[in-house]
Amino acid sequence: MENPVTPTRSLPAKVHAMTNAMTIDVEDYFHVSALSSVVKPQDWGTTYPLRVEASTYRILQILAQHDTKATFFVLGWVAEACPQLIKDIAKAGHEVACHGFAHQRANQQTQTVFRDDVAKSKALLESLTGQRVYGYRAPSFSIDESNTWAFETLAELGFVYSSSTYPVKHDLYGVPDWPRFKYRRPEGVIEVPIPTLTHWGRNIPIGGGGYFRFYPYLLSRHLIKTYLERTGQPYSFYFHPWEIDPDQPRVSGISRKSQFRHYLNLDRMEQRLTRLLQDFNWHSMNHVYQLYGHDNHGQPDNTEIIKTPTPCVGHVR
Repeated sequence: MENPVTPTRSLPAKVHAMTNAMTIDVEDYFHVSALSSVVKPQDWGTTYPLRVEASTYRILQILAQHDTKATFFVLGWVAEACPQLIKDIAKAGHEVACHGFAHQRANQQTQTVFRDDVAKSKALLESLTGQRVYGYRAPSFSIDESNTWAFETLAELGFVYSSSTYPVKHDLYGVPDWPRFKYRRPEGVIEVPIPTLTHWGRNIPIGGGGYFRFYPYLLSRHLIKTYLERTGQPYSFYFHPWEIDPDQPRVSGISRKSQFRHYLNLDRMEQRLTRLLQDFNWHSMNHVYQLYGHDNHGQPDNTEIIKTPTPCVGHVR
């Protein structure tokens, strides 16, 4: 894929000067955990047609238009189905990282199954890109107190870092008492949690995904700016290719909550993403956090300076 020429128009002033991490979890709409009660693995790409390739190429175009590099946490299943896509992501200068193979939640796997799943995906991604894969993100942020052995396995497989924990309380995931900022695990892996803000002793999710579609854009921008000013830490954002695909098939038979979470504001996501790329500075996880052998000795830190009140918002995903 050839990147379009970056426009020569002048860009608006950035909201904040810090460079932050832009990440994409490369999976299709039918992989989502909230739809798994209806959509079965044997239906992936058959009963439910593949759409991730086109939407990911669209993301590559958007990033190129804003001269932005990112980290793509690629599902092994997608890499097997769309090998040229993964080659083009790497060719465009983005970081390719691992999202496991079969989109099974890590806390629902045995250690042996987890190891085989992640190792299979890592080997495939490395063979397609000709580059080492250093980063991992668990599907649905599914590393928690029940499976800390996952970090040991990641270290054994040669991963340098993970971004698999979300220090919030949620019905599908969350480790609210775990560190909120980049730190080294005892197993040797660097963990970069999904960003949160604290309010009244509670962590508020602000990392992206469904929350970004739920919050009005100006609120999201305010929350990100507040995070940067309070913590002095880089911010990391995540989203999925299916979130910029409002024409994806509607899956029937799921709960109203799952419908709300999955389909909310899909038609607004691309416009919001464009504004986000304009308002803040972005790069890959490795570049922002210096993860490949640099500055890997940070200690966990859950402190921030609270100068202004944070709007109180609820759960989405």
